[in-house]
Amino acid sequence: MGELLLKIFSTFFIFATFFPLVKLDDWWVRIFDYPRLQKLVIILILWIIWLSTLDMDNDVEAYIWLGLLGVCIVYLFSKVLPFTILGKKMIDTVPFDEGSGIHILVGNVYQYNTNYQKAVDLVTSTKPDLVFLVETDKAWENGVSSIEKDYAYCIKIPLDNTYGLLFYSKLEIIKQEIHHLIDEEIPSLELDIKLRNGEIITVYAIHPTPPVPGENTESTERDAEILMVGKKSKENKRPTLVIGDLNDVAWSYTTELFLKISEMADPRRGRGLFNTFHAKVPLFRWPLDHIFLSKHFGLAGLKVEKGIGSDHFPISIKAVLTVQNNTETMQANGEEKEEANKKITNGKEKQD
Repeated sequence: MGELLLKIFSTFFIFATFFPLVKLDDWWVRIFDYPRLQKLVIILILWIIWLSTLDMDNDVEAYIWLGLLGVCIVYLFSKVLPFTILGKKMIDTVPFDEGSGIHILVGNVYQYNTNYQKAVDLVTSTKPDLVFLVETDKAWENGVSSIEKDYAYCIKIPLDNTYGLLFYSKLEIIKQEIHHLIDEEIPSLELDIKLRNGEIITVYAIHPTPPVPGENTESTERDAEILMVGKKSKENKRPTLVIGDLNDVAWSYTTELFLKISEMADPRRGRGLFNTFHAKVPLFRWPLDHIFLSKHFGLAGLKVEKGIGSDHFPISIKAVLTVQNNTETMQANGEEKEEANKKITNGKEKQD
């Protein structure tokens, strides 16, 4: 019985390792993108168990299992490695500068969470220049209204469908656009913001729909919105940031395609996972909330903040405009550009 269970678990996790390579948008396929580190740990344990049962004289089957699991270990390790301190940094570390820098706090508050004061206390203690909160309804707008005294510019789109947005800025917003890129019920923001030194940057703030049963069974719309913003940021000549809960992990195919299409950089690479979800389940955590930077920025700080009662931890960043653009970026080839355009078209057509 024990050997049978070992084979069943081994088969499942071998399958789970490579299933994300299947380019289907169904949620039951895309869900395998998320627990990459967890899969690596479990497969390492299975490999050790198989090794402990090995009969050195004649155990061909055990060697086969060890080989298959070994391939999985190498593959998963190669995917996790860029998000550790052993990986190569895409963005240089620089000292923070008040004039050319910006401090941003992003948080999914979980609409049904009522710990408004925890969010207020976090904003009060960290004093960011920009605050972007998602899953915010009218109760959340009222619950955090006390922070408005410190933020001259506010954009408030409270909704009851878990896609409400609250945006607060100490810096001048010189242009603001509210978009519904894919779904009329899911807003996003495009903002031109003036830094203290007079430089103007663009911030795209988004919260696309996740692929989950009962809400949206495919990732088509999520992928399309992410890639649409990637194309917009690439075409924008200003320094740009893309922020929000993207409902996608940092190492997924779609996120990598976004980095190539946008030619933006992920500050996590070479620094760590900085997991933001699930705040209440320590064994199942991965990076869902993101702040991507164009090549114009250096990184002065990146931090997962303390919990506010949500299923997500907030994340904050300090970014600085730099004179030399030393940021490492990825570029999309012709096939990848074509695939991005196809995903965008599919996302739009699904809403027609």
